[in-house]
Amino acid sequence: MSGQTMRAVVLAMALCGAAGAHLRADDVADPRGERTGGATTVFANGRNAFSFPFANLSDAERTRFAIGNSFFRRNWVEAPSSTQARDGLGPLFIARSCGGCHDQDGRGAPPAGSDARTEPAVALLLRLSVPGAGPHGGPRPDPVYGDQIANAAVQGVMPEARIVIEHVAMPGRFADGTRYLLQQPHYRLEDLAYGPVAPSLLMSPRIAPQLAGIGLLAAIADAEIERNAREQAAAGGPVRGMVNRVWDAPSASMRIGRFGWKANVASLAHQTAAAFHGDMGITSTLFPDESCTVAQAACAAAPRGGPGGKGPEIDDATLAQVVFYQATLAPAARRKPNAAQVVHGQRLFAQAQCAACHRPSYVTGPVTGADGGSSAAAGQRIWPYTDLLVHDMGDALADGRPDFAASGAQWRTPPLWGVGLIRDVNGHQRLMHDGRADGTLQAILWHGGEAAASRDHVLRMSRVEREALIAFVDSL
Repeated sequence: MSGQTMRAVVLAMALCGAAGAHLRADDVADPRGERTGGATTVFANGRNAFSFPFANLSDAERTRFAIGNSFFRRNWVEAPSSTQARDGLGPLFIARSCGGCHDQDGRGAPPAGSDARTEPAVALLLRLSVPGAGPHGGPRPDPVYGDQIANAAVQGVMPEARIVIEHVAMPGRFADGTRYLLQQPHYRLEDLAYGPVAPSLLMSPRIAPQLAGIGLLAAIADAEIERNAREQAAAGGPVRGMVNRVWDAPSASMRIGRFGWKANVASLAHQTAAAFHGDMGITSTLFPDESCTVAQAACAAAPRGGPGGKGPEIDDATLAQVVFYQATLAPAARRKPNAAQVVHGQRLFAQAQCAACHRPSYVTGPVTGADGGSSAAAGQRIWPYTDLLVHDMGDALADGRPDFAASGAQWRTPPLWGVGLIRDVNGHQRLMHDGRADGTLQAILWHGGEAAASRDHVLRMSRVEREALIAFVDSL
């Protein structure tokens, strides 16, 4: 083996070793994971960086991608309407289209500054529940307002409430004396239209994440996610991620959760149908009933869309096209992976034990038609930097709201691929589950619980080291 090849092998092992990934020939060919999605990867940046199809899709699949894209981006309208293929919005809703929350297939942001008191939250939703387990072990909805707040409604129906966000400053200091300032958000509901909420109400804010690469996450074998949990437990350290098993409506079974901020969704089909239902008020065969509670008579009496005004408002074929579109959104290739500062940051990432949760790489398993995606996702070496487990992230991030097996302090490890492109696509870099962090460094500083040691390691870094670490993460 030549010296150059040996260095490539050692580098690939350093990237994956902390997470226990196996070395393959394609790791040596792509030692820095530049092709984040293997053959699906696109080389893209700018405003459209998250909106390209897999590079290896067939022509027929590209047609499906375009059809799904059209239904993802266009607004739905109130029923009754002459546009029966797109009517049925509401009666209660947050957004009029999938793209209303996932602008350019990217990440949403909470209202900022003074707008946090007056601007309707669109890409930020507020989950609701009361203590105890609901159907299949999931959260129990509030009896008056259901499982999330709808701050918009069709004519003749009152929006449920207005979300108000206020911030408390949390100053801090790095070991070298450099100051930083975090902003702790606090949420409350005003203008409640249907009476008081339950006294024991639990609330959890959730920001809309970017979508590129989610079809590849769907193709990671369950066994790999379970393996992550076993290896972390066996390591004996503070990092002890847990699998969240959740109800999946398409398969009518309990499955391993891998999507959502608490890994509370198992499949893209469930995620998509639930978003149509909860965020836009669009019913489907998976979620056939409008989300009106017994206290919301006007909501229940509002016209329905779909055939004969009886629903479902999105048919199975159209829903499948939207699922396919999301499942085949390609991750973008890394930027400047060989730059000296980025390579330095990569070493610091390993030293801080970040890869203990942000597992760098996987090889995807088979993809069937039942998955809603494309076989183009199968057998690819991908670099998402996540273990898809939930972890206790400490009191500062805790929402106190359980979600299936995930506790009120546990959150899923978010994938890191594409983080450095959010600013290009969406004009901001608001990170974490509710967008509280302004950029990668603030996101690290919010880490606590199982990740406290990694955060403290970063607090001890010099300015040059911090900049290198952020350059690496933002290159992914």
